[in-house]
Amino acid sequence: MIISIKEVLNLQKVKNMERSLNERFWEVDSLRGLAIIMMITYHFIFDLTFFGIFPFDANSGFLWFFARITALTFIFLMGVSLTLSSTRAQISGEGILFKKYFKRGLKIFSLGLLITVVTWIFIPQEFIIFGVLHFIGISIILAYPFLKRKFLNLFLGISFIIGGIYLGNFTFDFSWLVWLGFIPNTLQTVDYFPLLPWFGVVLIGLFFGGLLYKNYKRQFKLPDLSKNYFVKTFSFLGRNSLIIYLIHQPILIIALYLLGVVNINSFF
Repeated sequence: MIISIKEVLNLQKVKNMERSLNERFWEVDSLRGLAIIMMITYHFIFDLTFFGIFPFDANSGFLWFFARITALTFIFLMGVSLTLSSTRAQISGEGILFKKYFKRGLKIFSLGLLITVVTWIFIPQEFIIFGVLHFIGISIILAYPFLKRKFLNLFLGISFIIGGIYLGNFTFDFSWLVWLGFIPNTLQTVDYFPLLPWFGVVLIGLFFGGLLYKNYKRQFKLPDLSKNYFVKTFSFLGRNSLIIYLIHQPILIIALYLLGVVNINSFF
């Protein structure tokens, strides 16, 4: 069987495209890895305060800004990553499948519900009602119709952030809209990420994802640091952010217990 030069070139073109679509953008993974390290650092400081080991003020000043910058980075990159995955699916012929995002979002939201149960058992006075995993799960599903909206995402994202910040100045006598950003008078929780303002950050991430990585190609020049040891380490953490999020707090608490500064028996 004789293969023409044209067919060979077409096969090579297909292979190059497949190789390109399998490529990960090291800067996205490594920045997410940095956000994970920042999160673990903040939660360690929070644990020291929560267990009365050291009286840090985690709710104001530098630590408050540190926590918000960490969350902003992670959630913004979530929006960028959703754009990348949808573009990759389109180019490969898979298309943008709602079922894919619904299943993924439902899975993460279910993990959030598990966190709710665990925190309700161990810290019932401040258990998590609508934390970051609840938010991410719902946001993945809600982001689907916005994947290709471009400048509308930027406008809505800014609007949602402003609206959420404004809502944060008030409390309400009802709790059924706590997920949206209407804060109940009695809310006491260690983790709270309502859709307003945080879904606005996702939408801005979608906008910049489409702008900076159009057609799954980097639209700006960047040296290839993917082989750098530190970048590879950060990228590894970024690619495994979900499992790290799930296990890091138990590991921190066990470490503090082994150091003799936390009494786990107080939980039971």
